[in-house]
Parts: sequence; C-alpha cells; structure tokens
Amino acid sequence: MQSMNGVIVVDKPSGWTSHDVVNKLRRIANTRKIGHLGTLDPLATGVLPLLLNRATRLAQFFTKNDKLYEGLIRYGFATDSYDADGVPAGPDLAPALTLDRVERSLAPFRGEFAQKPPPVSAKKIAGKKAYELARRNQPVDLPAVPVQVHQLDILEVQGSTALIRVHCGAGTYVRSIAHDAGQRAGFGAHLMELRRLASGPFAIEQARTLEELETLAREDRLPEALVPAASLLPEMPNEIVDPATEAHIRQGRTFRVSPFRSRGSARNVKALSRDGQLIAIGEIRLPNLYHPVVVF
Repeated sequence: MQSMNGVIVVDKPSGWTSHDVVNKLRRIANTRKIGHLGTLDPLATGVLPLLLNRATRLAQFFTKNDKLYEGLIRYGFATDSYDADGVPAGPDLAPALTLDRVERSLAPFRGEFAQKPPPVSAKKIAGKKAYELARRNQPVDLPAVPVQVHQLDILEVQGSTALIRVHCGAGTYVRSIAHDAGQRAGFGAHLMELRRLASGPFAIEQARTLEELETLAREDRLPEALVPAASLLPEMPNEIVDPATEAHIRQGRTFRVSPFRSRGSARNVKALSRDGQLIAIGEIRLPNLYHPVVVF
C-alpha cells in the first residue's frame, strides 16, 4: 500500500479516539505513515480525513479548514467536559424548552466571538495538555480565543434537547457552545451527541466506516476509498511539467510555468507529471517562477 498517497475519509465511530482510528487504518492500509487533519472527540462521529504516506506532507495546507457539525444539546445540567462523557456538575433540572428560549441561549454564538476551550481538551498549559491536568483534579483555566461561527441553525427542539447545525472556522468547540448556551439559559447544558458532516473539502458522503475499509482491503480494493494526492487542494492551479523540469524540481530548484495562463491570486501551484502524479507544491517567487516547498 506504499503507493497509496492521498486521503481516506473515515466515518469515525463514537467511543473511539482519533488516535485509535489512525492506528486501525495503519493496520488496514499496512503503513505507518498516516496523519489526521484535526481530531474528533471520542464522543463524536463523522468525517475524519486521514493523510496516507507522502500525502502527510500536505497537512500544513489544511490547518484553516472550516467544519460543519450537527450536535444535540441536552439542557438541564452541565458536565466537567462539556459533553456526555463528563461528570454531571449538578442535578438534572430537565427543562421543557421552547424554540425562543433555545434561540436566546444560542444567539451570542454566531459570528466572531471569544470562546473558552473546554478544560478537558488537548490545549496546552505550560507544556501539559489541559485534559491531563483536569484528570488529576488540577485547576484548568484556559484563555478565551477568537473563533468564527458562520452559521448556527436550530433544527429541532424536543423536550430538554435541541438539535443544531454549526458551520464554523477551525478551532471552534461545539461543546463549549453547548456549555455556554446552558449558562445563558440558567440551568446548564452539555453536548449529548456530535457528528461532523464536513471538514474543509471532505464531506460525509465520501466517508467510509472502518468495517467498509477492512472489507475493501481484504478484496484488494482499498484504493477505491482514496482521494489521490493530485486531486487534493483544488484551489491550487495544476501545472503539467516535462521530465526535465520534474528532475529539477526534485533537486529543489525553482521552475518556470507558462506565462500565457492566468492563475489569479494563487500563491501556490501543483506541479504534476505528464501521467498526472503530484510532484510538488510550488510557491510563487516571481511572476511565472515557483519554488518547490513540498516535494513528493
């Protein structure tokens, strides 16, 4: 499977850490070189894009990907982790919600705002992960950071729960939205369920369960689940290069592209071989002159 360079989108099961999924795919794909494009909490399910083999070098270009989630907020009590995996912080008040009350509790969490990450998170304090300190009952007070929520829709309100859909920027915690909405409502809340529907260009429709991937691997059909490296980063223009230019690129030398083609404001291009394989990502140095910053 070493020739498999690209992304496999996994539909992460609930109860698994992202690292668990990485280890499982390492065995399925028979490779050690796998990286993720942003973790999911154990409670969460859905889109977990994993980079395989040489495609792991492209992770730097996916750091600001937007995310799309559906989450079920349970009003009535908060938890120490802000989700259903945590310890309740008080009695269950089991409120009978109205759409108006849910809307008022969520209204401040649209647009750009400062958000405190959950104490049980991978954020670091003095080099230690916050969740490690929290599990030792040490105080955790993470500073608020600016986040962006492009859209937050209330899909359904039933009993003490509200189903929401959130389109947000990187670094946004939906469980913090749930927790903070509960504080505004006056009776606490936590995130009961979370499903990621999209991460950047990767959507749930592309995702395969681990069982499906195991079946494909047994049938020698695992490449069917792969998004090839050359198909990634579609916002970067493709440049087909000849064998001589390919050799120069592999030596780390700058390369020229056609001056007769518009590339808009793109700073980077994808250099492809004549048979369509990704060779490098080039960064502009001068008009029509690019330097390889990632070489395959």
